[in-house]
Amino acid sequence: MNRKIDVEALCHEKGLRITEQRRVIAQVLSDAMDHPDVEELHKRSAMIDPGISIATVYRTVRLFEEAGILERHDFGDGRARYEAAPESHHDHLIDVETGNVIEFVDPELEQLQKQIAEKLGFRLVDHRMELYGVALERKN
Repeated sequence: MNRKIDVEALCHEKGLRITEQRRVIAQVLSDAMDHPDVEELHKRSAMIDPGISIATVYRTVRLFEEAGILERHDFGDGRARYEAAPESHHDHLIDVETGNVIEFVDPELEQLQKQIAEKLGFRLVDHRMELYGVALERKN
Protein backbone atom coordinates (compact mmCIF):
# COMPACT_ATOMS: atom_id res chain seq x y z
CA MET A 1 0.00 0.00 0.00
CA ASN A 2 2.70 2.46 -0.98
CA ARG A 3 1.44 5.96 -1.55
CA LYS A 4 3.21 9.17 -2.40
CA ILE A 5 2.12 12.22 -0.45
CA ASP A 6 3.48 15.65 -1.38
CA VAL A 7 4.67 16.92 2.00
CA GLU A 8 5.79 20.27 0.60
CA ALA A 9 2.28 20.88 -0.80
CA LEU A 10 0.83 20.04 2.63
CA CYS A 11 3.18 22.62 4.15
CA HIS A 12 1.91 25.25 1.73
CA GLU A 13 -1.71 24.31 2.52
CA LYS A 14 -0.99 24.75 6.24
CA GLY A 15 0.73 28.09 5.64
CA LEU A 16 4.17 26.95 6.80
CA ARG A 17 7.22 28.84 5.58
CA ILE A 18 9.39 26.52 3.50
CA THR A 19 13.13 27.03 3.84
CA GLU A 20 15.47 25.16 1.53
CA GLN A 21 16.33 22.69 4.31
CA ARG A 22 12.65 22.11 5.10
CA ARG A 23 12.07 21.54 1.38
CA VAL A 24 14.76 18.82 1.37
CA ILE A 25 13.28 17.15 4.48
CA ALA A 26 9.78 17.38 2.97
CA GLN A 27 11.06 15.74 -0.22
CA VAL A 28 12.72 12.92 1.74
CA LEU A 29 9.46 12.34 3.61
CA SER A 30 7.47 12.40 0.37
CA ASP A 31 9.78 9.82 -1.18
CA ALA A 32 9.84 7.52 1.86
CA MET A 33 8.11 4.20 1.31
CA ASP A 34 8.85 3.19 4.89
CA HIS A 35 8.39 4.80 8.31
CA PRO A 36 11.79 6.38 9.05
CA ASP A 37 12.92 7.72 12.41
CA VAL A 38 14.64 11.12 12.79
CA GLU A 39 18.12 9.62 12.46
CA GLU A 40 17.18 7.95 9.17
CA LEU A 41 15.52 11.16 7.93
CA HIS A 42 18.72 13.04 8.78
CA LYS A 43 20.87 10.48 6.95
CA ARG A 44 18.71 10.69 3.80
CA SER A 45 18.44 14.49 3.96
CA ALA A 46 22.19 14.95 4.48
CA MET A 47 22.81 12.94 1.30
CA ILE A 48 21.00 15.74 -0.55
CA ASP A 49 22.21 18.67 1.56
CA PRO A 50 25.20 17.87 3.81
CA GLY A 51 24.57 21.12 5.72
CA ILE A 52 21.37 19.81 7.34
CA SER A 53 21.95 19.15 11.03
CA ILE A 54 20.17 16.54 13.12
CA ALA A 55 18.77 19.42 15.22
CA THR A 56 17.18 20.92 12.10
CA VAL A 57 15.55 17.57 11.31
CA TYR A 58 14.22 17.26 14.88
CA ARG A 59 12.79 20.82 14.76
CA THR A 60 11.26 20.28 11.33
CA VAL A 61 9.70 16.95 12.28
CA ARG A 62 8.19 18.52 15.42
CA LEU A 63 6.85 21.45 13.36
CA PHE A 64 5.37 19.13 10.71
CA GLU A 65 3.82 16.91 13.39
CA GLU A 66 2.25 19.88 15.22
CA ALA A 67 0.82 21.11 11.89
CA GLY A 68 -0.77 17.70 11.22
CA ILE A 69 1.49 17.01 8.25
CA LEU A 70 3.24 14.04 9.86
CA GLU A 71 2.00 11.22 12.03
CA ARG A 72 4.25 9.77 14.71
CA HIS A 73 4.22 6.04 15.40
CA ASP A 74 5.78 3.96 18.15
CA PHE A 75 6.05 0.46 16.77
CA GLY A 76 7.64 -0.95 19.92
CA ASP A 77 11.25 -0.65 18.78
CA GLY A 78 12.06 2.33 21.00
CA ARG A 79 12.13 4.86 18.15
CA ALA A 80 9.53 7.39 17.10
CA ARG A 81 8.89 6.71 13.43
CA TYR A 82 7.08 8.98 10.99
CA GLU A 83 4.92 9.00 7.92
CA ALA A 84 3.22 11.77 6.01
CA ALA A 85 -0.34 12.14 7.25
CA PRO A 86 -2.25 9.72 5.05
CA GLU A 87 -5.15 10.87 2.92
CA SER A 88 -7.02 7.69 3.73
CA HIS A 89 -7.08 5.45 6.77
CA HIS A 90 -4.85 2.39 6.97
CA ASP A 91 -3.55 0.05 9.65
CA HIS A 92 -0.09 -1.37 10.26
CA LEU A 93 1.38 -4.86 10.65
CA ILE A 94 4.87 -4.73 12.17
CA ASP A 95 7.32 -7.60 11.67
CA VAL A 96 8.94 -7.77 15.13
CA GLU A 97 12.00 -9.59 13.79
CA THR A 98 12.90 -7.16 10.99
CA GLY A 99 11.05 -3.99 11.97
CA ASN A 100 9.39 -3.85 8.55
CA VAL A 101 5.99 -2.16 8.54
CA ILE A 102 3.23 -3.30 6.21
CA GLU A 103 0.30 -0.96 5.63
CA PHE A 104 -3.09 -2.53 4.95
CA VAL A 105 -6.81 -1.83 4.75
CA ASP A 106 -9.39 -4.51 5.50
CA PRO A 107 -13.04 -3.45 5.03
CA GLU A 108 -14.31 -6.38 7.12
CA LEU A 109 -12.07 -5.39 10.00
CA GLU A 110 -13.18 -1.76 9.74
CA GLN A 111 -16.83 -2.85 9.91
CA LEU A 112 -16.16 -5.13 12.88
CA GLN A 113 -14.51 -2.27 14.79
CA LYS A 114 -17.59 -0.09 14.22
CA GLN A 115 -19.86 -2.91 15.39
CA ILE A 116 -17.82 -3.44 18.54
CA ALA A 117 -17.95 0.27 19.38
CA GLU A 118 -21.74 0.31 18.82
CA LYS A 119 -22.20 -2.80 20.95
CA LEU A 120 -20.37 -0.98 23.74
CA GLY A 121 -22.56 2.11 23.27
CA PHE A 122 -20.22 4.28 21.18
CA ARG A 123 -19.97 5.72 17.70
CA LEU A 124 -16.45 5.16 16.44
CA VAL A 125 -14.85 8.45 15.37
CA ASP A 126 -11.26 7.33 14.90
CA HIS A 127 -8.88 4.50 15.64
CA ARG A 128 -5.36 3.29 15.08
CA MET A 129 -4.50 -0.37 14.78
CA GLU A 130 -1.04 -1.87 14.97
CA LEU A 131 -0.57 -5.61 14.72
CA TYR A 132 2.76 -7.20 15.69
CA GLY A 133 3.86 -10.51 14.25
CA VAL A 134 6.57 -12.78 12.94
CA ALA A 135 6.63 -14.18 9.44
CA LEU A 136 5.28 -17.72 9.11
CA GLU A 137 8.05 -18.35 6.57
CA ARG A 138 11.13 -16.24 5.90
CA LYS A 139 12.01 -15.62 2.26
CA ASN A 140 15.76 -15.69 1.69
